[in-house]
Amino acid sequence: MRIAAAMSTKDTITNKLHEAFTPESLDVTDESHLHEGHAGHRPGGETHFRIYIVSPAFEGKSRIERHRMINATLAGELAGSVHALAIRAQAPGEADS
Repeated sequence: MRIAAAMSTKDTITNKLHEAFTPESLDVTDESHLHEGHAGHRPGGETHFRIYIVSPAFEGKSRIERHRMINATLAGELAGSVHALAIRAQAPGEADS
């Protein structure tokens, strides 16, 4: 019997966001290396992430509502290994500015 390797935090975040929001576009970037020596950084990284997501689920929602939706989806990660998220959440057709 083969035991699967544990998923990275980035993969877990990506999978959860895909399941929750069925995005048209999704980019999850581990920026932990940019935070060495800062609060929340740990050796091995996977503590600081930048998320860019475009999903119909965000249509008619304010920026704060979108962030709350993402934070709720990733509550387990935020309570554990993830120290910080930078989020850019858009509905399809919104200008990328």
